[in-house]
Amino acid sequence: MKRSLYLAIATIALVAAPRISQAQLGLVKPFSLGFAGGVTQPMSDLSNSTKMGYNATAAAEIKLPLIPVGLRVDGAYNQFGEKVAGAGKLHTISATGNVVWRLPNVGVQPYLIGGAGLYMIGSDLAGASTENHFGWNGGAGVKLPYHAFAEARYNRVSANGASMEFVPVTLGIMF
Repeated sequence: MKRSLYLAIATIALVAAPRISQAQLGLVKPFSLGFAGGVTQPMSDLSNSTKMGYNATAAAEIKLPLIPVGLRVDGAYNQFGEKVAGAGKLHTISATGNVVWRLPNVGVQPYLIGGAGLYMIGSDLAGASTENHFGWNGGAGVKLPYHAFAEARYNRVSANGASMEFVPVTLGIMF
């Protein structure tokens, strides 16, 4: 009788303990997919030839357990408006790898993000070629309720001795 009672208590403890410890530690989901969109503001020399545009992003994030650092891969499309009619709309398609550092939170969770990758720059003008260049980004965001997030990131692409700078401001959701 005592033996079966101890066995039942041990079984319940083994089954319940991992669930209790995960809930108490507040562990985050290790893998997330997300989508975002928003506006893109051209900066510096790029703002002389283009107007504010839009962006769309798809993301995959891996959160490392028990530390505030994660990894995120983003695929983004940014298109800028024309300042001069007929000049063509400039766009970039990027694939970047980023480090996400989650800051201590109070209600919402702020984070810093930065990384580097490949930026493909092109135009919708007939005969325009697409160029591939290395670039980097850095910014900040905040995780909101219901898996939503908002962020802004400065992007800089080195292209033929010049630079292309822009800041997408996005609102998205991670699943």
